[in-house]
Amino acid sequence: MRLLYVFALFTLTACSSTGVVPMNKDSYLISKKSAQVGFGPPIGIKGEVYTEANDFCAKEGKAVETLKYEETNSGFARSAAVALEFRCVPR
Repeated sequence: MRLLYVFALFTLTACSSTGVVPMNKDSYLISKKSAQVGFGPPIGIKGEVYTEANDFCAKEGKAVETLKYEETNSGFARSAAVALEFRCVPR
């Protein structure tokens, strides 16, 4: 039973996202961590972050322009993570 509790707690807290955060008047940040098992790049959450950014800009009829993108590969005792700084520009 204890193992089930630990697994449930890990599952609920393992994946976290900041959502879209305004940085200044025309740029935004989205950061996300994943509980990716094993070593490798965070391909799945990269797609999720860009989808969220595109949805955000589409509400204004605009497109995403990437200002800065950083990713951390998962490894021993380290979860995969991405950070995207972007702005919305006219199509």
